[in-house]
Amino acid sequence: MRIVIDYTPAVFQGAGIGRHTRGLVQALAPLAGGHDVSLLVFGRPPAGKISAPAGFSLRVVPIPNRWLTIGWHRLGAPFPVDWLSGSMDLYHASDFVLPPVRRARTLLTVHDVSFLTTPQCAEASLRNFLSGVVPQSVTRADHVLADSESTRRDLIQLLGVPGDKVTVVYPGVEPSFCRKDDPVELQRLRVRYGIGDGPFILGVGTLEPRKNWPALIRAWAHLRRENRLPHRLVIAGGTGWLTEGIFEAAEASGLRSEIIFTGFVADADLAALYSTADVFVLPSLYEGFGIPVLEAMACGTPVVCADNSSLPEATGDAALLVDATDEAGIAAAIQGLLENEALRMQLQQRGFEQAQRFTWDAAARTLLNTYERVYHA
Repeated sequence: MRIVIDYTPAVFQGAGIGRHTRGLVQALAPLAGGHDVSLLVFGRPPAGKISAPAGFSLRVVPIPNRWLTIGWHRLGAPFPVDWLSGSMDLYHASDFVLPPVRRARTLLTVHDVSFLTTPQCAEASLRNFLSGVVPQSVTRADHVLADSESTRRDLIQLLGVPGDKVTVVYPGVEPSFCRKDDPVELQRLRVRYGIGDGPFILGVGTLEPRKNWPALIRAWAHLRRENRLPHRLVIAGGTGWLTEGIFEAAEASGLRSEIIFTGFVADADLAALYSTADVFVLPSLYEGFGIPVLEAMACGTPVVCADNSSLPEATGDAALLVDATDEAGIAAAIQGLLENEALRMQLQQRGFEQAQRFTWDAAARTLLNTYERVYHA
């Protein structure tokens, strides 16, 4: 079987969908020896930033993905992706949208439906685009992949996708995410990101409304004022969209100098950052899966996270779950973890065990089985 995978997000997105696509393809490579797999990249990758796993071929189409998206989905350009990829038996669209495909069987990954569940958290242009194109894409696709059972349910309930048309492929945790305890490495990390020598609370994720960072900022600021909490707040993530509320909350806290926005943090530093934090907090309003909670667990950091969408599915019994809109509850959960060493140790052990349940190898095996099932259907 000749399989073509859209590898574009793996090349141009550092976190989120990019991380997901890279992890899945790297794990698929040693399993797919009986198939001809080609990775398709739209756009001009930065020099030295692209390579294919051993056994996979790579085809770069030097047309920006945005131009193709406009052509296919706004202007209705009739040319199929086959003209760019070459002949194939199966095409895997890895990022929400399925282009026109002439003959091959098709799979589409829909990572979440936040444009429907939390529309206020997306820019209007993106929300409107996804609200129109994603329903059309899932209808045209032969099969749909979701990152979690929660997203699978959303696809069934909100978009009317038949249940037998959706397969869950859980993300994995990279082996590099493990407890780091080299004092020299950890001190260098503190200096590199201006964290200082004191304790800190950590959040990881793009700076955008769905992550609900203002709620964390206000909960942390309350603990600083009312409970004399010595911890700084570190939020690690690239700048996304509609960020004004985040920085306004930081300024309004009166503690702006104690809040560190690191920007995007590469994996080489991220495991050490998790390992150094006393508590990891993800108060998202909605997540298609929420890989950072498992990365934090794999690094031995106790987790507080929201009780909505896929997060209870990802965390199992290894985190404290709170209502994302309850800032007092977020503050109480953080304080409870800091004051209860037995609970911290319990969640740390459960977290290690929970993170080990999600591997890229298992994800790739599910993916390959789905490829073969869809092709022979």
